[in-house]
Amino acid sequence: MCAETLKLASDFPTPSEAQWRDLVAKALNGGDFEKHLVSKSADRLAIAPLYPRRHDGAPISGETAGRPWRISARVDHPRSREACAQALEDLKNGVDSLTLVFPGSLSARGYGMTCDTVADLDAALDGVALEMIALRLDPAPMGRINAALVAALVEKRGLNPAACTIDFGMDPIGNLAYRGVLVADWPTVGQRLTDAVQALGAKGFMGPFLNCDTRPFHEAGASEGQELAVALATGVAYLRALTDSGLSGAEASKAISFTLAIDPDQFLGMAKIRALRRLWARIEEASGISPQPIRINAETAWRMLTRRDPWVNMLRATMATFIAGVGGADSMTVLPHTLALGLPDGFARRVARNTQSVLLEESNLWRVADPAAGAGGYEALSDELAAAAWTLFQEIEMQGGMVASLGSAHIQSKIRAVREAREEAIARRRIAITGTSEFPLLGEGGVDVLDVAADPSGGIPARRDDNRELAFADLVGALVRGATRGEVTPGPVATTVAEALPSVRLAAPFENLRDKAQAYKQRTGAYPQVFLASLGPIAAHTARSTWIRNLLAAGGIEALTTEGYASAELAASAFKASGAKLACICSSDDIYAEVGAQTATALKAAGAGSVLLAGRPGALEAVLKDAGVDTFVFAGQDMLAFLTQLQRRLLPD
Repeated sequence: MCAETLKLASDFPTPSEAQWRDLVAKALNGGDFEKHLVSKSADRLAIAPLYPRRHDGAPISGETAGRPWRISARVDHPRSREACAQALEDLKNGVDSLTLVFPGSLSARGYGMTCDTVADLDAALDGVALEMIALRLDPAPMGRINAALVAALVEKRGLNPAACTIDFGMDPIGNLAYRGVLVADWPTVGQRLTDAVQALGAKGFMGPFLNCDTRPFHEAGASEGQELAVALATGVAYLRALTDSGLSGAEASKAISFTLAIDPDQFLGMAKIRALRRLWARIEEASGISPQPIRINAETAWRMLTRRDPWVNMLRATMATFIAGVGGADSMTVLPHTLALGLPDGFARRVARNTQSVLLEESNLWRVADPAAGAGGYEALSDELAAAAWTLFQEIEMQGGMVASLGSAHIQSKIRAVREAREEAIARRRIAITGTSEFPLLGEGGVDVLDVAADPSGGIPARRDDNRELAFADLVGALVRGATRGEVTPGPVATTVAEALPSVRLAAPFENLRDKAQAYKQRTGAYPQVFLASLGPIAAHTARSTWIRNLLAAGGIEALTTEGYASAELAASAFKASGAKLACICSSDDIYAEVGAQTATALKAAGAGSVLLAGRPGALEAVLKDAGVDTFVFAGQDMLAFLTQLQRRLLPD
């Protein structure tokens, strides 16, 4: 090996930003720089194409800095034996953390561990050495009972609580957000939380005990800034509840963890994780607490999963895992790629855990703590996200805090506006969903899921008729002695209500169209069809015929294609022979000018109920309309509305 380091870059002059901008101006040829090269986030933050290095950037440490993040697998099978088998299989193959998903939780999706007693939970975790792994309780209704069940199991097995790494995941505010109701008023809930935290701490558990889960807000369509503001406001509500009951600020902050949903947006995803650490450190400083690294649990986003072409979900999950790992998450859960279709089988679970193992063991992503530190783009976005989140956090606080903001629907209305703007962008295909709205595959093969029916009711056990309250320590003791959930869960004291947040998958509107077309195919043997009257040589029509074919497939409509027709008469004759009801003319602007109108007239004469034309008509619009073109189809339109109307013409009532 050469002893000297080759410095190839030193042979070239260092370009300046001014030189780069000159070259960009030439490439744009008079086009607007901001319009073409500066994008906007959902929070209306400008994302520039180029940033200088930030020399003042310092690494932001997570709780697990210097060691790999924890690979977590979901335990969500309703039957204890199967849940146990899945957990053991995951633990034998690289997983070092389990996420216990109970019925009724947002992420259970109608499934979840139906553990009514400690014996049920013991059976579901039979053979699992709790002191050798990490456990995380997925936030769920009756979270205090779930926490007590786990504490009772530790006691029943005679384990040292201090040796067990358990995030107890109690999050009543998150449950209020996605279910719209709490069966007690907030002061009572706060007292219960404090009692649970103190009792668990007295037993020796290290926590964290409470979780600020932003996934309900992400699924409802929240922007990154809104997620962060919600995380802060929820954390502050828990901080106040604990300190008002006697815990120190440091003890209260240590009792809180955070859960974030991560989608494939690399820049904003990494900035979101980094900004959360900065923001909570600011909360701690303002509260007179010495900042310590917080625990951030990350999970691949539910709203990005698709039921159509679910294999693409593997790519989305890989990108999200990369973002979470490099961004500094302390634990990561990858949702199996088939989860939107049903309870995942062993193969889907294997792919989910191996996605993380490959990035950890082969790509070694964990070896550099906060690699984004000093990178101008990431530092700028982290700063801007933090500022946007802080502003909204202050709004929520002025509303009276997170519970009051949910009660008045203030935060819901903010999220709704962002969701509706995103839905419009998806409908117009400005935001592409690969395999669904872009590059769909008609006739795709299915995937396997377990034959387990989902329970849409959520499967939450009934409560006692009376509202007699058990102290948390007594609750654990009763469960150790064999009590059931229903026997230790009090009835409603009062009701706290809020507008429930919707759970939205981005692909659902297009999937609904595909479902209708699939049902039509099952009845008739064929998909609804549109004949493509492609004019001229392949080079002339291929761009538009390929584009319209993909667009139609996004609505479950098959495009009948050929290599092209040399005349309007040939196109009309082929249309008549095809048996299709509708036709779409596809070619270049020059050929439209020559034979577009003639072709539209011929297609109408051949029986076309409607004639479409791919592309903007320009100056030919009036002529083409007079000749019989009913609809012009071009990029930027509301494609969801177009496909919906097209299906109505093609499918019988």
